Amino acid sequence: MATDKSESLYLYKFLCQKIGSEQIVRIRRLTSTIGDIGSDSRLKQISSGSKGEGLKTKGSDLDLMFILPITKVYESARDIVTPINMSYSVVMDTEDVSPCFTKLCLIFNGPKINIKLLRNIVQIGSFGKYFLSSKLLKKVLLQPVIAKFKIHGPCLTDLQDIFDIAMVFKCDQWISAAQPWVTRSRRTWPSTDIISKITSCGVLFVPVGCKGSVNEEIEWRISFSIAEKFLIFSFNHTQLLCYALLKIVLKEIIEKQEDLKGLLCSYFLKTLMFWIMEESHTSTWRPDTIISCFKACLQRLIYDIHYSTLLHYFIPDNNLFYLRFNSLSKHKLISILDTLYQQQQGFHWLALSETLSDYPRLTNNSSINENIMEFIETHKNPFFGKEYKVLLCHMLHYSRSDLSVGLFTSFVARASKDILETRQQKYKLNNKLQYYKYKYDISHLLIGVQSDAVSGWIKLASYFYVKKNYITALFLVDYSLWKCTDEKIYSSLVCKMFRVENIYWNPNQEYVMKLTKHWKLYTVLKMLVVQCITFSIESPIIPQELQMKVTKDSVEFPSKQYAHFLHFLCYFHLHDLTSYTYALHQLEQTSLECLGTDARISAMTFLGIAYQMIG
Repeated sequence: MATDKSESLYLYKFLCQKIGSEQIVRIRRLTSTIGDIGSDSRLKQISSGSKGEGLKTKGSDLDLMFILPITKVYESARDIVTPINMSYSVVMDTEDVSPCFTKLCLIFNGPKINIKLLRNIVQIGSFGKYFLSSKLLKKVLLQPVIAKFKIHGPCLTDLQDIFDIAMVFKCDQWISAAQPWVTRSRRTWPSTDIISKITSCGVLFVPVGCKGSVNEEIEWRISFSIAEKFLIFSFNHTQLLCYALLKIVLKEIIEKQEDLKGLLCSYFLKTLMFWIMEESHTSTWRPDTIISCFKACLQRLIYDIHYSTLLHYFIPDNNLFYLRFNSLSKHKLISILDTLYQQQQGFHWLALSETLSDYPRLTNNSSINENIMEFIETHKNPFFGKEYKVLLCHMLHYSRSDLSVGLFTSFVARASKDILETRQQKYKLNNKLQYYKYKYDISHLLIGVQSDAVSGWIKLASYFYVKKNYITALFLVDYSLWKCTDEKIYSSLVCKMFRVENIYWNPNQEYVMKLTKHWKLYTVLKMLVVQCITFSIESPIIPQELQMKVTKDSVEFPSKQYAHFLHFLCYFHLHDLTSYTYALHQLEQTSLECLGTDARISAMTFLGIAYQMIG
């Protein structure tokens, strides 16, 4: 028994390093949630999939759902509450459909449909009813991006299979078909509080019909993605790691067999975990029992495959395994899973997994502050508008944990640093509001210097350079370069580390990261991290010499090299030959330090422009 506990604790520690500790999972989830908050206000975004759940394994995907704002869905006509200016309503029609599917029927309040998109996805069904077509919706959405996306089930998927996008409709009420889930007998999970939150969020409708149905083109699958996210977030860390292990078994062992690809999916494993959780006591899921817990999950999966029975968690009338397997595929699946289950000593089968193949050897990164690296690697860099910054400040005010305070503070600083990128109005001479606009810009850029150790200062310098205040710009560039010491962690290095094994830190980086292991996340961000400099199209603070570089999309420049380029530009316009020659030499030297093709191209661009300017 003592040996089993010791092995379980060792495995738990190993999985925390390879898949993520509790705090790293919280960082991923908070970062994802903040991204959802800051999405386009016209389309409410819901992140799902492994990354939305806080997991990162090989092949982890990013699934984004966008709620279409053109209409709400009601379960029945008596529930309809339609604004006066809407000429139609949409209600569920579950006649002649399989469990977990519905048709969406239009009920007209006025003489015509007044929205173009809706006209293009309406199909006439039996008895003259008008239905929203799930098939036509995907075709309409695919038209503008046909060269970049393909249809995959209910989603539009990019050609590299990196992320899925689904446009969905929403019903704000909890539907009657799932009402038995609310009241059915269970042990301790989920709690009444979680159930209450779930039922208040309603359900979604994704554009895919029941395969083989005569009404497949006008059917929509009822999705409980919001509810499932609540449930996943309520897992303790042992439960989450068991779920991640099941996904690794699927992706890296089972799906290596060509004839087994597509038979199982992550959604089945999620459903399996929900049933196991509901039927067990939460107290049994502990780090020192993770091996026995995972073996119980395997045993349940084998059982369900053997009897071809896995009931939908919210609507059990839908058997997800109905007619799923033939006798050969069932036998092969059970044989593989049973082999894994029968290994009594240790998890030696992990050697078959690419993600976990170095078990039982612990990785050497336990001393590194992984929290900060994880945040940088997952942190997106969109341009946030004024409204988003206000929303972030509001969320920061109500944040309860140190981690959420740190993350929201960082996002506020990032939003402030980039807020000028969203407002491309150029100031006019003799405009009496010019002074107030100047103060507005400076105040936000000064907040932005708190986003990391250096890039905010460099962006402020860029602002003064564009204003032709070269002396102030030089002072800020000098200060920024003084802060670019060799213990700083550059975002490009972190991204490379997350993609390449055996990346090495210099001694100063290694020493400082050990010191900061227990520091607060935001403190480390401000002191050690150096992000890239990002400019949008027609940015009001990008040097004129670089404006041709930003023509179709936003662009990133490595901070240190961009600072040296600004150094050169300022001295050039001040006609200081000696100083700009030295600055050019420094730019040449630092261009050799660039990591990654994009960074090297940017450095070469700076050098090319500089050489052209001096003839």
